[in-house]
Amino acid sequence: MSYQNDFLWQGRVDAEDGPNGKRWHQVINASKEYCDAALLGFACDIGVANNKGRIGAAAGPDTIRQALTNMAWHHRAHIKDAGTVVADYDLVAAQQAFAERVSKHLSCNEFVIGIGGGHEIGWASYLGVHQARPDKRIGIINIDAHFDLRQPSPNTSSGTPFWQVAQHCQQQNQGFHYACLGIAPTANTVALYNRAAELDVVHVRDLDCNMTNVVPRLTDFLAQIDVLYLTICLDAFPASMAPGVSAPSVIGVELKFVLQLLVWLAKQQHYFGYDWAIADIAEMNPTYDIDNRTAKLAARLIDEIMTAKFNHF
Repeated sequence: MSYQNDFLWQGRVDAEDGPNGKRWHQVINASKEYCDAALLGFACDIGVANNKGRIGAAAGPDTIRQALTNMAWHHRAHIKDAGTVVADYDLVAAQQAFAERVSKHLSCNEFVIGIGGGHEIGWASYLGVHQARPDKRIGIINIDAHFDLRQPSPNTSSGTPFWQVAQHCQQQNQGFHYACLGIAPTANTVALYNRAAELDVVHVRDLDCNMTNVVPRLTDFLAQIDVLYLTICLDAFPASMAPGVSAPSVIGVELKFVLQLLVWLAKQQHYFGYDWAIADIAEMNPTYDIDNRTAKLAARLIDEIMTAKFNHF
């Protein structure tokens, strides 16, 4: 496990437009000073390899950063680049290192945006939230084509993070609050559906993902949590939009639905009193991307997360 903080943020400068012409690379703060939000990378695809997927996700964080550099800046909040945890060979150590950094930022009341990397980031992000808020009820909303509730066989992987969370909750005598939106029936076995039922997982299949169907399913869910962790797996989107992932989707969910959901989740904080503390983007695999489509999608999602979290209220 190692740590990097050397990405060079640079890009187009429209000096003639003054402060109204700024882009991400001109405002992101690489210092260790307090900010409203922290961008934290997890360069890892050990979990993808363990899950028998297409490797390449370790290059995801800097690819997403590069897609962010020239995006126009419209936010009132301050964000910093908190660097990247690199998983060289030891997945467990890297996940623990990432969790410790997540916990540190949350303890400073900084909103965390994780960028992967495979979906093994899910266990690391959850651990970080638990370390920072050990007595709080943590709710996980996963936008994903897969449940990621596999049991280790024998190693943990990008397919096991929320099974690991469920086991941890049981050990801590805490409730397991997990919702998965965008499930592709053809990508999840009967065994996985049965496990989801045993764990009382809220789930909605890809074809049914719209606000009319999802809001009633999430209302009771949100009433039971204190802290929200949102994770977006890029393989939840159609392969035409997100080819650069380990396991591309045939159908996927609509981007418009996800953007509407972001704003709705931010608004619900005021009604239910939970704290939306962290969001992450998983499964960015630049090896298989086409015209940077997936990277641009990930960057747009991050920008929309910032808008939902900080600009609407």
